[in-house]
Amino acid sequence: MQRNKGAHTLKTLLIVEDDRSLNKGIALTLSQNDLSIQQAYDIASAELLLSSLKIDLIILDINLPDGSGLDYCEKIRRTSQVPIIFLTANDMEPDIVTGFELGGDDYITKPFSLMVLRARVMAVLKRSAPHSEDKVTIGPLSFDFGKLEFYKNQEQLILSKTELKLLKIFVTNPGIILNREQLIDKIWSQEAEFVDENALTVAVKRLRAKIEDEPSAPQYIKTVYGLGYLWAERPNP
Repeated sequence: MQRNKGAHTLKTLLIVEDDRSLNKGIALTLSQNDLSIQQAYDIASAELLLSSLKIDLIILDINLPDGSGLDYCEKIRRTSQVPIIFLTANDMEPDIVTGFELGGDDYITKPFSLMVLRARVMAVLKRSAPHSEDKVTIGPLSFDFGKLEFYKNQEQLILSKTELKLLKIFVTNPGIILNREQLIDKIWSQEAEFVDENALTVAVKRLRAKIEDEPSAPQYIKTVYGLGYLWAERPNP
């Protein structure tokens, strides 16, 4: 399992707000959370920063000197899914709805508490952070559960929803024997009691056919007779 837990990753926030004192107040408040802060006072300077730096979240005022934050959000969304929190004096319902429809992740109306803003920023960052178990590399196999991209020897694998669930359970429990009842319950949850055991056998067979070099002598998904199945390979360090 590839885990990126070594060094603490510093998140970079971009504040796009033309009120300089408010911009500074937000920056001071958020910098206390080990966040790197970039400040812009208009769309033009924001675009320069966004094109040259890896930004993890944008706090975006709607009424800016050189345009609308809503229009700018729409432009950003054509190429990026960076989280965006709108900041505005407009508390009209249509403006809030438009902000979310254009891809905003949150919406804070002025005046507001800086402590509340900080809490909401941290909540959005937490939601948008990729899980450490999303990316797994095992020999010639590469799985990205976040992007739903799966490869063997750099050739893409097409997995069904059931195969995807089964694979995720296996690779997150390496070396552990999983009995058939456990697997059926995890994959089919509410419908588990109505699922024939043969459905699991078929799902395992199909997954083996896609990831194993020799499905009849599997390297990854081992059958433990009388008990269940075991994922035998550890992910790359």
